[in-house]
Amino acid sequence: MLNKLIQIGFKKAGDWSLVNEVPSLHIESEAFSKNVLYCFVVAGNPKYVGKTTQILKKRMYGYEKPGTSQSTNIKNNKLIVEALKSNLSVELFVLPDNGLLYFGEFHVNLAAGLEDSIVKGIEPEWNRLGK
Repeated sequence: MLNKLIQIGFKKAGDWSLVNEVPSLHIESEAFSKNVLYCFVVAGNPKYVGKTTQILKKRMYGYEKPGTSQSTNIKNNKLIVEALKSNLSVELFVLPDNGLLYFGEFHVNLAAGLEDSIVKGIEPEWNRLGK
């Protein structure tokens, strides 16, 4: 399934690790991009697909240190920690919006337009949890 994402332009942007039992993301690229579609990839398998209109770095901070009311962030934080404690690699892949897609005079947010279709098409395990 990761190959399907790579074929449409997803690229590796970072790696998760544990620092004092807390997940920490090292972002290598696109940290300050907005309108990004992102995927958590565990041991080569896409596990969660999401989108953000915030800068990527800020959105990922929510997974590193989730607030008490942020149920999706709390769930994914726990799953990232479990994977890392099992010595599995956890990578961040992204598809940034290059800003070139328009419908008439209206800019189309690529991340917003693709997220549901990708989730339906590849059925990432973590997207289905709790639903």
